[in-house]
Amino acid sequence: MKHIIFTDLDGTLLREDDYSFEDALPAIREAQRREIPIVISSSKTRAEIETYRDRLGISDPFISENGGGIFIPCGYFRSMPVGDRIDGYIMIALGERYERLRAFMGVLRKEGFPVRGFGDMTLKEVVELTGLSETEAELARMREFDEPFLYEGASRAPESLIRRIEEEGFRCTRGRFLHLMGRSDKGKAVRVLTSLYRSEYDNIKTIAVGDSLNDLPMLREVNAAFLVQRQDGTYDSEVTSVGITRVDAPGPRGWKLAVERVLNNEF
Repeated sequence: MKHIIFTDLDGTLLREDDYSFEDALPAIREAQRREIPIVISSSKTRAEIETYRDRLGISDPFISENGGGIFIPCGYFRSMPVGDRIDGYIMIALGERYERLRAFMGVLRKEGFPVRGFGDMTLKEVVELTGLSETEAELARMREFDEPFLYEGASRAPESLIRRIEEEGFRCTRGRFLHLMGRSDKGKAVRVLTSLYRSEYDNIKTIAVGDSLNDLPMLREVNAAFLVQRQDGTYDSEVTSVGITRVDAPGPRGWKLAVERVLNNEF
């Protein structure tokens, strides 16, 4: 049995407040010792994810910008999929290109929706909003498939905005921020990679760990799904799907507990 771990970053493998992953390291290292792939699936950009892959010593495929892009290191699978060759990866683009999303953000503002995306903000504003360093914030603005945005005076998008976005053929979801994207999601990307892993190995078991609504499509696609707590000890109330195991710890501490249960064959 070959295990495959799919994981969110912000609020899951990384702490919400300082982006630390130290609490998860013992489980990460044990998974790596057992040669279990760790597939990062995040709202973060390719450039951001690459920095964490380097720091963690992870060389497996990853999913960027809420399922917008799948990046597979060249030669990773015996039979590589068709895609664009870019910077040592085969890229499978599932999402809408960023230029179209940015143009539609301008349309929304003209129609009276008070939205502001990362592309509308200065570097300083992104730093203040996210708590990232300037270097990290620059990486966060190198977007390809997804635009994080704020709706003035609200933490979630009103129904009128969601309807307008869907009329245009786009989607809106919520993680730490609201996100404008095409019809891609983490679940579709997980399905693609699961199929590739299944072709590579005779028997696989897929695991996913997340913390918020934008992880739900991913959590629904795997054999064992785990929802970690938020930093304040609560769970995302919108993640109510049957079959998702709630872990009694936040962020990377919860990640460690979830993965240890898998490593101990409890799932």
